[in-house]
This record gives sequence, C-alpha cells and structure tokens, in this order.
Amino acid sequence: MFIDNSKELAQYKLLILYILDNAEIPMNNSEITQFLLENNYMNYFLAQQFISELVSSKFIEFSTEDGQEYYHLSKAGKDTLSFFNDRIPHTLKEEVDKKYQKKKEEMVKDSQIIGNYYKKNDSEYIVNLKVIEKDITLFSMSLNVVSNKQAKMICNNWKENPQEIYKKIIDLLIDE
Repeated sequence: MFIDNSKELAQYKLLILYILDNAEIPMNNSEITQFLLENNYMNYFLAQQFISELVSSKFIEFSTEDGQEYYHLSKAGKDTLSFFNDRIPHTLKEEVDKKYQKKKEEMVKDSQIIGNYYKKNDSEYIVNLKVIEKDITLFSMSLNVVSNKQAKMICNNWKENPQEIYKKIIDLLIDE
C-alpha cells in the first residue's frame, strides 16, 4: 500500500489526529496502531511512519505514565485538525466514532477487570481477581488453586462475566 498523492497522505495523518482528539482514554502507540490495523485504515508501516512524522512535526505529544508513553494532540495538532477537519469524509468520521466507542468499552473493561495468576510451586497457582475504578480497588480476591487449567479457567470466567460473579460473591457474603 503506497500513498499515491499528498491529499491521501494528509487524510491518513488527519485520521490519526482525529482518533487521538476523540479518544477519551489515553492511547499508546500499540493501541493506536492496533485500532488502525483492526479497521483496515492503513498498514503497520504507514501507521508507524505517520505517527512518527506527527510527533516530529509536534502535532502529537506524549506523556509517560507507569513507563508507558501515551499520545495526545498538541495545540498545533488541534489547530490543524480544526482547520482541515472537512478533509476527512463525514462517513469515515462516523465509522471511526462507532468503532472507537466499541474499542473504548473493551479498553475500559480490560483496565478495570483484572484476572491473572502465577505459579507458586509445582502444585499451586495463585489467582488474583480485581475490579478497579478510577485508581480505586473496589474488589480484590486471591485464590490458591491446584492446577494451571483451573487458574486459566477462573481468569477467563472472571473476564467474561465479572458482574455476575461479583454479584454472586456479594450475595453469598451478605446472605442472612
């Protein structure tokens, strides 16, 4: 996939600016790239090139949090997007908004519902389940299980049905 003209090149860069401008949750390079690839907006190499060029030209800035770089628009990026916003087709913006909303829900769920495990010794695994909202741990539970299979199953079930499992645990705990 090669860019044939400067109009198309500008549209791709504006699309990245548009995505970052509408992102309510900070996105790192891999999240931006994954979003672009999953939705067939551009290939990996173009995504990396355009992100790099937008950073170099100071349209995108990044901040570091927990060792991870999160991208956001600079004032110049916002001004540029505002000025050239009409160069992104309206239908494309609607599509991006809809797909980003779905992606945002997944990202929020992934950051709020945590289920992981580690091997303690040959016959024990520790499973940690958490619900975190706005940096506050609402629920945390550690379980000791006997197999890798059980640990994986618990984590998968937790990530698939956190509300239902949480409700059952609370109901059992407050049952009179």
